[in-house]
Amino acid sequence: MKHLLNLLAAVALLVWGTHLVRTGVLRVFGANLRKILVQSMRNRFTAALSGIGVTALVQSSTATSLMTSSFVGQGLVTLPAALAVMRGADVGTALISVLFSADLSWLSPMFIFVGVVLFISRSASMAGRIGRVLIGLGLMLLALQLVVEATEPLFSSPAVRALLASISSDVLLEITIGAVLAIVAYSSLAVVLLVAAMATSNVVPLDVALGLVLGANLGSGLLAVLTTAKSAVSVRQVTVGNLLFKALGVAIVAPFIGLWIRYVQPELPNQTHGVVLFHLAFNVVISVGFIGLTQWVARLVTRILPVPQQPAGTTRPHHLDPSALSTPSLAISNAAREALHQADIVETMLIGTLDVIRHNDLRLAQELRQLDDTVDQLYSAIKYYMTRISREALGEEESRRWTDIISFTINMEQIGDIIERVIIDVEDKKIKPQRNFSQAGMAEIVELHGRLVANLRLSMSVFLNGNVRDAQKLLEEKVRFRDLERAYATTHLDRLSDRTTLSIETSSLHIDLISDLKRINSHICSIAYPILESAGALAPSRLRESRLGKIEG
Repeated sequence: MKHLLNLLAAVALLVWGTHLVRTGVLRVFGANLRKILVQSMRNRFTAALSGIGVTALVQSSTATSLMTSSFVGQGLVTLPAALAVMRGADVGTALISVLFSADLSWLSPMFIFVGVVLFISRSASMAGRIGRVLIGLGLMLLALQLVVEATEPLFSSPAVRALLASISSDVLLEITIGAVLAIVAYSSLAVVLLVAAMATSNVVPLDVALGLVLGANLGSGLLAVLTTAKSAVSVRQVTVGNLLFKALGVAIVAPFIGLWIRYVQPELPNQTHGVVLFHLAFNVVISVGFIGLTQWVARLVTRILPVPQQPAGTTRPHHLDPSALSTPSLAISNAAREALHQADIVETMLIGTLDVIRHNDLRLAQELRQLDDTVDQLYSAIKYYMTRISREALGEEESRRWTDIISFTINMEQIGDIIERVIIDVEDKKIKPQRNFSQAGMAEIVELHGRLVANLRLSMSVFLNGNVRDAQKLLEEKVRFRDLERAYATTHLDRLSDRTTLSIETSSLHIDLISDLKRINSHICSIAYPILESAGALAPSRLRESRLGKIEG
C-alpha cells in the first residue's frame, strides 16, 4: 500500500507541475500568445508553426485547443486555420516530452529553489509569475524521478505483473486505458512521461507502453471535446475536427507498433527514447500527412455540426465561452468582447431615440424599449461569467481589466435604463398629445444627441485600447456637455419668455430630455476614470481646469 500511495503521489505531483507551468505561462504571456495565434493564421503552415510554439510554452495541447476554439467562436479565425494550429500543437507536446525524457534531474532542485525565491519575494510581479513556472518545471522533473522509484518495488509484485500481462496483447484495451488516463490527468504530456518512466523500469512491456501512448493522444482530443461540450457549435467544431484527425491517426498507426519495435527500437539506447520518440514520430507523421486535409475535415465537421441560424435580435451572448474559463486571460478577453456587444446595442438604442423624437415613431419606440431587455440580459450574463473567472489566477493587469469590464457593463446597463425612460417620456408627453419641439429646441437636442453618440463611440475605443489621451478627452467632453446643457436650458427659458407656443407645450419634456442626455453622458465619460487612475493621470483639479474652449471642434 505504501508503494502505491507513493506512486499516486508522484503522478499527482507530475500533473500539478504541468498545471503550474501551463497557468504560469498563460499569466506571463497570455495576451501575447493570443496575438501570435491570431496573427499567424495567414496560411495553414504558419498556423501549424504557431501551434508548435504556443503548445511548447504552455505544455498542453488541450490549452491551445481551447484558445483556438474560442477564436473560431468569436469569428477571429477560420475553422481550417484552427485545425492547422492543432496539428502543430500536437507536435509541440511531443517535443516537450522528448525534452523531459532526458536526464535533467540535476535541474529539479535548482528550478524549485529559484522559483520559490522569486515567487515568495516578488509574487505580484512578472518575476513572481516566472517563479511559478520554474516551480512547475522543477516539480515535473522531481515527479518523474519519484515515479521511477515508486514503480520498481510496486510492479515487482506477481499480482500486478499478471494484471499487466492481461492487456499486453490487446491494443484496443491499451488505447482505451491510455485515453482514460489522459482525461483523468487532464494532460496527455503527463501520461506519456509516466508511461516512459514505467517502460524504463520494465514495469510495462514496450508494446503496451506504445499502445498507451496512442491512447493518450486520443484522450487529449476527447478531453478537449468534453471541455467544450456546452460551448457554441462553432467552438465545438474545432475540437471535434481535431478528434477526427487523432482517431484517424491512431487507427492508421496502431497496426504498425510491431514494426517500430522490430526495426526502430534496436537502434535506440533505451525504452524511454523508444516511447517518447514514438510519440514524436506519430504526431509529426500525422500532422505533416494530414495538414493538407484541413479544408476537407472542416467541411465534414460543418456537415456534422452545422451552425444554427440565429434569429434576428437574439439576446444570446455571442462570446461568453464557458470552456475558456479554465484559461482566465482568455475568459477576460471574451468578457470584454461581450461588453462591446452590449455597448453596440446601447448605441443602436441611442441612435434610434432621435428618430423616435423626430418622427413620433411608436413602433420604433417599442422596439427600442425591448432592446433594453437585451442589454439587461447581457449585463446579467457578463456579470455571472465574470464571477466564474478565478481572480487568484489573474495577474495584476488582468485584475484591473476585470474591474474595468464590470464597471463598463454597469454603465451600459444604466444608460439603457435611462434611454428606456426617455422613450417612455417622449411617448407620453410628445407622441400621444401630438406635440412638437420648436425648431431651435429641436436643433439643441440634435446637437446634444450627436455629441452623445460620438462620446459613446469614443468610450468604446477607450475601453478597448485604454488610450490615456482619449480618456482625458472624454472627461473634458463631460465638462463641455455639462456647460452646453446649462446653456440650452437658459435659451429654452428665453423662448418661454418670448411665449413661443411650441416651447411652452414641450417645456417639461425639453428640460427633462436635455437633463437625461447629460446623465447618459456622465455614465459614458465615467468609463475613463479607471483608465486614468491606473495610468496615474487622474488630476484632482481636472474638472476645475476644463472649459468649453479646451477641445477643438
